[in-house]
Amino acid sequence: MTGSAPSANEPSRWPRNAARRVIATVALLLFALFVALGSWQVQRLGWKLALIERVEQRVHAPATAAPGPERWSQVNAADDEYRHVRVTGTWLDDAETLVQASTELGAGFWVLTPLRQTDGSVVLINRGFVPPERREHSAHGGGTGPATVTGLLRITEPGGGFLRSNDPSANRWYSRDVQAIAAARSLLQAAPYFIDADTGPRSDTSPVAGLTVISFHNNHLVYAITWYTLALMTAWAAWRVMREERSER
Repeated sequence: MTGSAPSANEPSRWPRNAARRVIATVALLLFALFVALGSWQVQRLGWKLALIERVEQRVHAPATAAPGPERWSQVNAADDEYRHVRVTGTWLDDAETLVQASTELGAGFWVLTPLRQTDGSVVLINRGFVPPERREHSAHGGGTGPATVTGLLRITEPGGGFLRSNDPSANRWYSRDVQAIAAARSLLQAAPYFIDADTGPRSDTSPVAGLTVISFHNNHLVYAITWYTLALMTAWAAWRVMREERSER
């Protein structure tokens, strides 16, 4: 009885074809993953652009009353940061705090002075920037008497700066940590935010206000393009592998 004998290279073809199928399957799974990640970044891009638009509206809107104690538990970055607000009270000049800063004017300090409102609550006001040679209280002046302050609401910055922790016992501050500063200065009923004061009269003895930097990292478009490019590359690889298998058949 006769029959067609298998080709000499038939045994080696099956393992090779199986490996190609595995590679093609993995490539298709990666394709689906990369497309999903790219689409997620597109969604994040839309969210970030909407956030930037909302912040721009807040910054340039007329000042409204800052959130009072009844709203403090609801204050959050997404809904309130950079909101243009107004507070009225009396300066607590003896509780001033200097926080290390790096600005367009160079290195120096933010001058944070508490403002006590008529209801007894306290809000920390960032009155502005002073260079190191004006860090002494007598060199940059202080807040005196009743005052109405307008500025941008900022969320507390707990912990400290990059690789540097706040040290209340040594009066070294690297971030505007509202809770820690309030505790160190024995300020009761302190708001969970601070206010960057608007630009006011500038003189050689006054802190320079109005230096708030408003910026958002927005690399979502680049990430989306990267994921979609990887998706196309894996799809092309899967197509090449399947094409080679069909050609051998």
